Amino acid sequence: QVQLIESGGGLVQAGGSLRLSCAASGRTFITYSMGWFRQAPGKEREFVATITRSGGMTAYADSVKGRFTISRDNAKNTVYLQMNSLKPEDTAVYYCAAGGYSSYSRDYDYWGQGTQVTVSS
Repeated sequence: QVQLIESGGGLVQAGGSLRLSCAASGRTFITYSMGWFRQAPGKEREFVATITRSGGMTAYADSVKGRFTISRDNAKNTVYLQMNSLKPEDTAVYYCAAGGYSSYSRDYDYWGQGTQVTVSS
């Protein structure tokens, strides 16, 4: 079992930055690839970024490529999402997930409760 707790969300103006954190419980964190997904009101949950167990490989949705960076610190059981040049369309609840190195939500076994990110224009 892995419990995931996100933090770092909030309200920011367009063009600003936020860094999300996702802390994982348990000693199995390093056995999981990690991902970030988001869900805007009235929309389906969508893939944002993923990172392998070692952190050696990452992948991003086209909509965030070049603006967002996923990273992890296995010593701290934490995965991060650095979000720069934020746009109003980035407004959503952001979820971290533990599972496979994938852009599909079905490949993830554990999910956090989500943190709200709101970008004002």
